[in-house]
Amino acid sequence: MQIQTQIARKHSPTLLFVLGTMACTAVTQAQDIRLASTDASRGSPPPPVETKNAKDTTEERWNLHAQTTYVYQHKDGFSAPYTGPQSLSTSPEYSYTSTFTAYLGARFWKGGEIYVDPEVVIGKPFSHLFGLASINNGEIQKNGGTHPRGYLARWFLRQTFNLGGDAVHVEDGPNQLASNYDSRRFVVTLGKITLTDIFEKNTYANDPRTQFLNWSMITHGAWDYAADARAYTIGGAGEFYWDNWVVRVGRFMEPKEANGTTLNHRIWTYHGDNLEVEHDHTFGDLPGLVRVLVFRNHSWAGNYLDAIAAAEGTGNPPDVTSVRKASSKVGYGISFEQRLSKDVGVFLRASSANDRTEEYAFTEIDNDLSGGISVNGTRWNRPDDVFGVAFSTAGLNRQHRLYLADGGMGGFLGDGQLTRYGREDVLETYYNYHLYKGIQLSPDFQVILNPGYNADRRGPVFIYGMRIHLEI
Repeated sequence: MQIQTQIARKHSPTLLFVLGTMACTAVTQAQDIRLASTDASRGSPPPPVETKNAKDTTEERWNLHAQTTYVYQHKDGFSAPYTGPQSLSTSPEYSYTSTFTAYLGARFWKGGEIYVDPEVVIGKPFSHLFGLASINNGEIQKNGGTHPRGYLARWFLRQTFNLGGDAVHVEDGPNQLASNYDSRRFVVTLGKITLTDIFEKNTYANDPRTQFLNWSMITHGAWDYAADARAYTIGGAGEFYWDNWVVRVGRFMEPKEANGTTLNHRIWTYHGDNLEVEHDHTFGDLPGLVRVLVFRNHSWAGNYLDAIAAAEGTGNPPDVTSVRKASSKVGYGISFEQRLSKDVGVFLRASSANDRTEEYAFTEIDNDLSGGISVNGTRWNRPDDVFGVAFSTAGLNRQHRLYLADGGMGGFLGDGQLTRYGREDVLETYYNYHLYKGIQLSPDFQVILNPGYNADRRGPVFIYGMRIHLEI
């Protein structure tokens, strides 16, 4: 009751927005629009539910889905010997986000699907979004605010060219018309998306609206994937499916400035290139897969060592934004997931990048290892519920550490010094409780050690959260 009173007093406009979107959801549900789950970061479509040699051959001409998600988090205070201009505050804080997304899809010709996703978001981060690389809420945006902002999150064309093999039926869902494909096919996507719509679509850790919340859990931490401040970008990708193998390649726009809101449309000069190879397998009758991702970004970015050299003898801390030039960043990620039984699955990720250049579009993680377990509630007679627990350990490369030690400021970090480096470790657990069809309530708990990689400000930081998610 005390928490509810505090929420209502501190940000009643947020509650009004959430209640309004819930009301819209209830009205739409009453109109018999089909329920569907959303399974990917920032409301992207779920991994297709494929049925080979399926008897169901229904193909939709159009569909409509929607979701709204509200996340409230409270951070306990913690002790630290000093605090810099971009440190995580040592005082207790609250944070919240609220999003509403509509998913509109239509088929205009054979194999051609067009999707448009209008979205509204509001939010308030911890400490003005400073002090953490493993940021606590995947729904928070870099340019968010406490007033509702509407925009077109996605608009894209998906064209499928069937090449034979087994017949595959893909079920209806957000950004997915019920369709019939071949197990051997080539798929082209052109338009505005977020890259986690296509690449590294992990079954157990990909969607902050229904799964883990922390940024280090929803994709490869070191993957500085091309995106604007809202996590969306424009470009094209091709996916080649051949039975149990998939090869994905794509080129997308970088922002004009690091973490900026405007994309650089000179895609042949500045871009993010991605290549992913996936292999699906079974152990017995239990599915699993392995993905290997390689990326190369070319952007107008600063070099940490150049910034340190430019600041020598000036008495000022280094500034990576003052030494920007055409720069490249290369990295990779390896992902493994496996179902251990009908109701238990595990995942493991590892990623690294040559972050001599500044973090540009995601977060300040140069290398990362994460993994976890997801348990379906069948064993306790709650088959629609999910319990998850995961860990992440993130680190910085030598050049990045030197820059922060000299007092440099990054996109998210800057304690004024970094005399005792430590890896930023995160433990997160959640329980997704299905109250009713399409309505989910999820308590979430996170423990973070060495926020901002600073062992002098070790913490631990305790974060308690509650998430409400509605979908149709």
